[in-house]
Amino acid sequence: MSEYKHASVREYVKAKKNADRATTDRIVAEVTARFDTRTTDGTEARELFNASMEVKFGEGGA
Repeated sequence: MSEYKHASVREYVKAKKNADRATTDRIVAEVTARFDTRTTDGTEARELFNASMEVKFGEGGA
């Protein structure tokens, strides 16, 4: 697993490892909204996508 630059992605990883669906859903919605309104350059969304593929839901604490 790589080091994540964005705080939102680090929070997402922690929540996903702890099987916190509400938090992961909230973070995905927030990052998507920032991307959709172009308040981010897309690197946050790309990093979140990578984390979603690298981290297993409920795999343990962060």
